Amino acid sequence: MRQTNLSKLKLEANSPYVLAFLVSVLCCILYFADFASTLAYQRYFILDGQWWRLATGNLLHTNLWHLLMNLAGLWVIVALHEQHYRITGLALLFTCLCLLQGLGLLAFYPELIGYVGLSGMLHGLFAYGAVFDIRQGYKSGYLLLLGAIAKVAYEQYYGASAEVTELINARVATEAHLVGLVCGIACAVIVIAYLAILKKDSSNTNSR
Repeated sequence: MRQTNLSKLKLEANSPYVLAFLVSVLCCILYFADFASTLAYQRYFILDGQWWRLATGNLLHTNLWHLLMNLAGLWVIVALHEQHYRITGLALLFTCLCLLQGLGLLAFYPELIGYVGLSGMLHGLFAYGAVFDIRQGYKSGYLLLLGAIAKVAYEQYYGASAEVTELINARVATEAHLVGLVCGIACAVIVIAYLAILKKDSSNTNSR
């Protein structure tokens, strides 16, 4: 009986929802403690050596609506693609997407001086999950991926809705959505290629 209970505890501790909970708590703490001056993505501070802002800016939000919208998005995306994740892999992916988000904005959008929010990373996480849906044979993955691409393309041309801009009390950084989408797809392709190499090496070893 004890072994069964420990197995269940291990399974629960390895759940992607644990990371969603931890990220939610962290974002709430950072919001109410007001760490924007220290952690927000600020281009000139980053170029001056404050490299942590590349990642930490993703964890900050402009107001409570912004925070709640992004955290709701995080939980929905994790629930949608939970079958693809365990806490360690999701934590690594989350960290990579946050860092790549900052690097992408720094490299390709020099006119963007400041940025906060999870939305760019969420676009990447959504795209990553959609690609893995496709890999596992779910036709819905194509719809999800094409929908995300269409949304981001629309935003690049027409911009974000005025309602969302007013709600979060800031301009929606649609550039971040594009960077996140591209990074999510790229991460998925890299991981799938890596898994294919491992499978090939394993097959070659077993055939000897």
